[in-house]
Amino acid sequence: MSTRRACLQALVGAAQSLASRAALLGLLAEPAMGANPAATSATTSATSAAPNLPFDFVALGDMPYGPDLISGPAYRHLIDLINELGLPLAIHVGDFKDGWSSCADAVYARQQQYFQRFAQAVVYTPGDNDWIDCQRRADDPLERLSALRQRFFAKPMSGGQHPIAVQRQADVMPGFERYVENLRWTAAPAQHGVVFATFHTVGPDNGFEASSAKLLDEAHQRDAANAAWITAAFALARSQGARALVLATQAETLGYPDPDHPRQGVVRRGFAHSINRTLLPLAEAAPHPVLLIHGDDHHFTTDLPFRNAQGQRIANLWRLEVFGEPRMHAVRVRVNTQGAGTAPFEFTPIWNPQSPDPRMPRRRSS
Repeated sequence: MSTRRACLQALVGAAQSLASRAALLGLLAEPAMGANPAATSATTSATSAAPNLPFDFVALGDMPYGPDLISGPAYRHLIDLINELGLPLAIHVGDFKDGWSSCADAVYARQQQYFQRFAQAVVYTPGDNDWIDCQRRADDPLERLSALRQRFFAKPMSGGQHPIAVQRQADVMPGFERYVENLRWTAAPAQHGVVFATFHTVGPDNGFEASSAKLLDEAHQRDAANAAWITAAFALARSQGARALVLATQAETLGYPDPDHPRQGVVRRGFAHSINRTLLPLAEAAPHPVLLIHGDDHHFTTDLPFRNAQGQRIANLWRLEVFGEPRMHAVRVRVNTQGAGTAPFEFTPIWNPQSPDPRMPRRRSS
């Protein structure tokens, strides 16, 4: 992976040189409209006529790991650093604990308290450590998933001290009432023209590696829900005349089977429907840039790794993989909507001095 790491270090160096600018505040949930996003024509007109303004937010995930006495101070300091930026939104892409630690309600409550330390809004999407890996401790993962949904997604609102309203798939798409964790919202005011959506994936293979019939059934149903939600997100973005679509999930959906070409990823089998047959063709056909944010592999990455069925790179589908344990850092993301000649996405690491140096040799955590 040395070639990949060298490329990443170059990207980090470039990102660090970007100048910080003031954030543009405010987020707006889309009105409930069922599965038909065409009902937002008024929003479309307002967005099309507005000036092109950038939008900044923060992405992080795969943290904190280990006992709170050890990981808590660094994580709290990172949240403080994020709060100092004054940005309107942070997205946590899941795995808010390690995969071998307790899945007790008290652990969930502590993570919920951490989300409430964010001064603005924070949106969370679950990871494998948060529920499916609870079977390692003889807990029922489906019961833990239910508890997770009840605690973190009971209302169509984000976390944080200034939460935003969001739409839940469960509320707007008949047949998917279970999936309260799949969310979408739009940056506001409308000048930003950025649509956001989360969808629920888990590493390493989206639950399709499970030996339990109940977990396999859950994986199939959740994957179908994800495909429907991704499709709806693209339809919503198109109907609004959005200038960018940002998607966030937990799992690394690509595998890298060829050691001679470490940056040529192949979509893993557990994501064949939601990613290979849904997200990739929709992104390739989209009239706007698309950003997929994820965690899982714990290594800061920005690239364009996805290819179509003909093996050609999809030129308007970017990927951001966030830092993760043991590197408790975050990423400031700027969505540029100025049009041709401007990079649609910029990525600036938010270095946490209380966490290990990000240039340390990589240590895989799960």
